Amino acid sequence: MVIKIKHKNSRYNLIFRNISEFLIVIVVLAVIGVLSSQWFFRVDLTSEKRFTLSSKTRDILKNLNKDVYVQVFLDGEMPVGFKRMRTAIKDMLDEFEAYAGKHLTYEFINPSEGKTAKERDKYYQELYKKGLRPTDVQQRDKEGGISSKIIFPGAVINFNGMEIAVNFLNNNPSLPAAVNLNHSIEGIEYNMIRSIKTLSADTVYRIAFTEGHGELPEIEVEDVERELAKYFNIDRGVIGGKPGILNKYAAVIIAKPSKPFSEADKFVLDQYVMQGGKILWLLDKVMIDADSLIYASSTFGIPLDLHLNDMLFKYGVRLEGSLIQDMRCGMVPVNTAIVGNAPHYVPARWLYYPLMAPQKHPVSRNLNLVQGKFVNPLDTVEGNGKIFKHVLLRTSRYTLTRGAPLMVSLEEIKRPPPEKDFNRPGLITGVVLEGRFESVFRHRMLSTIIPEGYAGFKDESVPTRMIVFSDGDIIRNGVRRIGGKWVSLPLGQDRLTQQTYGNKDLIVNAVNYLVDDQNLMELRGREFKLRLLDREKINTQRLYWELFNTLLPVLLIIIAGIIVILIRKHKFASRR
Repeated sequence: MVIKIKHKNSRYNLIFRNISEFLIVIVVLAVIGVLSSQWFFRVDLTSEKRFTLSSKTRDILKNLNKDVYVQVFLDGEMPVGFKRMRTAIKDMLDEFEAYAGKHLTYEFINPSEGKTAKERDKYYQELYKKGLRPTDVQQRDKEGGISSKIIFPGAVINFNGMEIAVNFLNNNPSLPAAVNLNHSIEGIEYNMIRSIKTLSADTVYRIAFTEGHGELPEIEVEDVERELAKYFNIDRGVIGGKPGILNKYAAVIIAKPSKPFSEADKFVLDQYVMQGGKILWLLDKVMIDADSLIYASSTFGIPLDLHLNDMLFKYGVRLEGSLIQDMRCGMVPVNTAIVGNAPHYVPARWLYYPLMAPQKHPVSRNLNLVQGKFVNPLDTVEGNGKIFKHVLLRTSRYTLTRGAPLMVSLEEIKRPPPEKDFNRPGLITGVVLEGRFESVFRHRMLSTIIPEGYAGFKDESVPTRMIVFSDGDIIRNGVRRIGGKWVSLPLGQDRLTQQTYGNKDLIVNAVNYLVDDQNLMELRGREFKLRLLDREKINTQRLYWELFNTLLPVLLIIIAGIIVILIRKHKFASRR
C-alpha cells in the first residue's frame, strides 16, 4: 500500500513539473514579446553587415512624415542573376519597412504580365520615359532554345505626388556578369535612400552653371541637366565680378570654358569657396577644334590659358599643357573610300579619346569606363597641408603625352606611336580636393579688383570640397538635328560601338557628393565580398555534394530522434 502511494505521488509530481515548465516557457515568451515591442532591434549575422542599414538611412526613414510607395519592375521569369538581385532588393525594402513603418510600402511588378504585344510595348515606353533603363537578356527555355526578354532592373519611388526612377543595374562590359551583379547589389541602399531623401526633403538645393567664359551651351549639357534636375534646382548665369552672387548656390559647375577668367570673376569664385561653396571644374588646357578633323582630317592644338593656373595651384592641382594618347581608347569614323567614290566610314581606334578608369572613391566606384576627348594630364601639388586629395579617374597603363602646340591628324590612325613610347601609366585626370583652402588673393592688393566698401574678405575657407576634371568633354553630350531642330543625345553614349560610358553617372555622383550634407555618398563605398563557387569542384564532385546535402539533413534528424528516444527510456527507467 505504501508503495502505491509513493508511485502515485511521483506521477503527480511529474505532471506538476511539466505544467510548471510549460507555464515558465509561456511567461518567458510573453516577457520577450513585451520587451521586443518596447525595444526594437535586429540582428545581422553576415560578415559585411549587408543587412544593416547605415545610421543616416535609419534616421531618414524614421523621420518620414508622408507615405513612400516603391514599385519595383523586376518580377516574373528571369535569369538567376536577376532573381538574386530581386531577392537583395526585397531584403533591403524589408529593412527599410522595418524602420519607416506604415510610411513605406512596396510592390514587385512584372511589366510583361497580362498584356498584348502592343500594350507591352506601350508600357515599356512609359517606363523608359520615367527614366528606367531596360536591358535585353538571353535565357534558355525548357526545350533548350534561347529566347530574348526585356527586363527593367529598376524601381519608381513615389512620394507626395512626385516620383524618381531608380536604376539598380551596373553594366560595365569590361567586367564579368557576376561582378557587375555584385556591384549592383552593393549600390541598392544608396540608390534608394538618395531618392527618398530627395523626394522627402523640405529644402531643394540650387546649383548653377557659369556662363561668360565660353562654357558649353545649354543644349550640350542638356542630358546631364535633366538628370540633375531630379535632385536640384538649376540656374545658369554670368558671374559679372559681383562678390556674393554665388553664395545662394550649393554648388557651381564650370563646364569647358574657352575664354580667360577676369580677376574680378576669379575673386568671386575664390570667396565663394572661402565661404564653403563647392565647385565642379571641367577644364581643358589645350584648345583643339575637333570639327576640323571631319572636314580637313587634321587640326592644331594650341595651349589654352584660362588665367586659372595660380588659383588651381593654390587649391592643390596643376593641369599640364599636353594631350594624352591612350591605347585604351574610343572610336572615330574614318572614310576609307577612294577619292571620287561615295564615302564609306568605318570605326577606327582614336588614341586621343581615352577611356579612363574610375577609382575606388564613392564618387567613381563601380562606374563604367569614362570617355574623354583630348584630355590633359593633371598633377596634385603640395598645398597648405590642410587639403586632402582623392583620385577619381586614371588612364590605362599604356599612355603617352604630347606637348602643345601640336598637330593632330587622322593619319596617325595608320601610323600610331610605337608601344615603347606609351610609358606614362595611370595618369590622373580627375581628383577630389577636400579641406580648408587658402585664398589665392591672400596678401594681394584688392583695391583694383573688388567693389569699394566690400568688407567680407576671407583668406582661408571653412571645410569644403571641390572636384577637378582635366577634360571639359566629360560633361558634353552630343547633339543631332532632327526635323529642323537640334536635340541632345544621351551623355556617354557612343553610337559607333553602342556603348554607354559612365560619364553621366560620374557627373551626377560628383555633384551629389559636393552637395551631400549627410554624407550619404559614403554608402557607395560599401563592399560585399563576392563568393564564387569553385567550378572545377562542381564538375568533379557534383554527385558527392548532391548526396551530401540531400542525405545529411535526413541522417541528422534520424540520429536526433534516436537520441531523444534513448534519453526518454533512460529517464523513465530511472524513475521506476
